[in-house]
Amino acid sequence: DLMANKVTEAVDLTKGAVQDSVEKTKSVVTSTVSTALDAAYGTITSKINTALEQGKEALQGGVEMTNSVVTNSISKAKAVSQAVAGGVESVLGMSEDLVDHYLPMTEEELGKLATTVQGFGVASVEEQKRQQSYFVRLGSLSGRLRHRAYQHSLAKLQGFRHRTQDTLSWLQLAIKLIESVKQEVGQKLLEGQQKLHQLWVDWSLTQPKGNQVRTACQPEVEPRTLAMLRIITQQLQPAYHGLRLSTHGLPSSIQEAVSRAARHIHKLHSAFSRAVSFQDLSRTTLARSRDRVAEARRSLDVLLEYVTHNAPLNWIVGPFRAMAKAAQDSRKHK
Repeated sequence: DLMANKVTEAVDLTKGAVQDSVEKTKSVVTSTVSTALDAAYGTITSKINTALEQGKEALQGGVEMTNSVVTNSISKAKAVSQAVAGGVESVLGMSEDLVDHYLPMTEEELGKLATTVQGFGVASVEEQKRQQSYFVRLGSLSGRLRHRAYQHSLAKLQGFRHRTQDTLSWLQLAIKLIESVKQEVGQKLLEGQQKLHQLWVDWSLTQPKGNQVRTACQPEVEPRTLAMLRIITQQLQPAYHGLRLSTHGLPSSIQEAVSRAARHIHKLHSAFSRAVSFQDLSRTTLARSRDRVAEARRSLDVLLEYVTHNAPLNWIVGPFRAMAKAAQDSRKHK
């Protein structure tokens, strides 16, 4: 019994000691794990917060940099736009001034301007410039330039016709007087020669000094008259040649009429150059010459009549050409 009691007490003491050890071990382990977890959590949280702060700073820096780049780009684009606008404005203004200087207003435009000045409430040119876009002004400029260029070309043609008709009149009258002189005798022959002399005097007053000297050195009426005819036809040849080149693009009938007139002038010059006296000009030659002069005059009338009522595109100076309708529609769409 005593041994059994001692053994029991020993077992109980050992059991209590083991339980205490287990409790202490559990407590130590729990405390250690908890401390380790707390330390690990704190470290992880710190790293995460640091990473978040760094990411936030980097993001803010990127946003600020992007804003700066965008702002600079917008500023540069605005500056370029202003520069382009100023350049276009300058070019348009210069172009309009050049048009007004080299192609002055037509009578039609002067009439419209006079109506405006009388108080019909039309905006001023400067006000219209402020209200219109560049493209509207460009279209207006090209239209005005085409119109004035056409009017300018038409005026040049009218001046050419007037001068050439006067020259052909001298030629026509001289041929008529030569025909008369060849048929007359006595007093009428003398009167015809006096008329030829007066014709030469009137014509020489319109000529430069060189032509006056060339014809004045001829002592008699016939050589002097023939020299005058040679000079007149020589002057007409390059004039009709240039006119023939200007008719490209016009109807074939008009081109042929002008080309035929140029050939007639060349034949007239050849005939008068071969003649030494009026006897070298037969009645047939003089009649044919008279018809050729008349046809040369008609070709000018036909050409002027056509150009007055139809504006040939190839007569418009500058880069203005007929375009296909599809190309026009495409540009309007854009």
